[in-house]
Amino acid sequence: MSKNRLVGVVAAVATAVTALAACSSPAPSDSSTAASCTPSQGKVTLQYWNTVSGMDQVVALWNKENPNIQVQTKNIANDQYGAIGNALKAGTAPDLAQVGYDELPDQRTQGAFVDASACADAMAAKDKFVPWTWSQTSFGGTGVFALPQDTGPMALYVRSDIFSQHGLTIPKTWDEYAADAQKLHDADPSLTITFFDPNNAEWFNGLLWQAKAKMYSYSGDTWHVTVDSAQSKQVADYWQKLIDAKLVRTDLANTSTPMYAAYEKNQVATYVGAAWGYGNFRDNLPDQAGKWTVVPMPTWSGSTASGDWGGSSVAFMKGGQHLYEAVKFSLWLNSDPEALALENKVGGLYPAATAGLALPQLSQGVPYYSNQKIFDVFAESSKQVDTSFTWGPTQKAVNVALQDAMAKATAGAGKLTDALATAQSTALSSMKAQAIPAVAGN
Repeated sequence: MSKNRLVGVVAAVATAVTALAACSSPAPSDSSTAASCTPSQGKVTLQYWNTVSGMDQVVALWNKENPNIQVQTKNIANDQYGAIGNALKAGTAPDLAQVGYDELPDQRTQGAFVDASACADAMAAKDKFVPWTWSQTSFGGTGVFALPQDTGPMALYVRSDIFSQHGLTIPKTWDEYAADAQKLHDADPSLTITFFDPNNAEWFNGLLWQAKAKMYSYSGDTWHVTVDSAQSKQVADYWQKLIDAKLVRTDLANTSTPMYAAYEKNQVATYVGAAWGYGNFRDNLPDQAGKWTVVPMPTWSGSTASGDWGGSSVAFMKGGQHLYEAVKFSLWLNSDPEALALENKVGGLYPAATAGLALPQLSQGVPYYSNQKIFDVFAESSKQVDTSFTWGPTQKAVNVALQDAMAKATAGAGKLTDALATAQSTALSSMKAQAIPAVAGN
């Protein structure tokens, strides 16, 4: 999950799960076994930690209908993984916690989860979720360590009035996008087409995902690391050229006050983002209602692929005493239509459950976007997400290294391709430090 609040969007991905075994990490060295799934006696209270605003209202709906399984929720958005890590060390972890897909392999390697596959309801839940998300949370079918919650297929948010003012058409390819960037900046030096946030590795990873730049693969009991592949370098070179030409800003952080101020001052014309961003513009730039439209993200020539930025799961945490009840609540939370509708309303979540496709509000026009059915765009984007993309078992360390190096590059100390080389080296060294077999891939 991104450091920013991640709420996602999903659509039906028809690829069979059997084709997705390589999508997730193999069983790590913790040798987890399925925990007992015996119903508890009497009234039970579960702890659920998350980062989604308004989740307390969703939990209240459950508590009202389930007096014998009460849930207490805690928002840990300010320090998500720090809070989880400290609780695990202290032996006070919650029964359930929101964990981003990219963090799952890292957390599992550290023994953070329990395997809920002893619970029949958990094992039967596979068909309730978009296949690639289930493969992520089950680690290719080796257990049930979490249930999918949301995803973040990407698209392009466009200030249609600015594009119209400058006679631009919607770019379908990244080459066209770069050409539009030049035209906008030539017409108005204070205007850029977008910004590049060097401190957001998750966003950059989404761009790599779209370019089919697989960062890792696993075979022969060994991780093959390809963070700095030719496809990755293509993406890095592209954005480096835009940065060098000063066609994109590098001083804005995603969802920050300065970012919204730049958009409010009409200094930035597009936003390369995920579905969860739709509410951010609506809530922070109300005066721009009717000026935004959502279109497919530009693609690389000859490709229709899209990328995913963010998304999260609800993990079964080590130390939980009520696995049976935790499974019941999590299934309701992540697949019940009433719960999904409320989560979308109060927190912007577009669920990973296939039942989410039937939510009325996701098939209707969104007033802020001139009643455009923007979720149709994200639904199509989700279908184009490469389902074989996988995260490495030390992704957190890799993301930190990537961000540090990207920040140096945007400050003029090196290039983005150097940042990829740093991330590659970090992936290999961090796995070696944990005695995880890994080699540089081709």
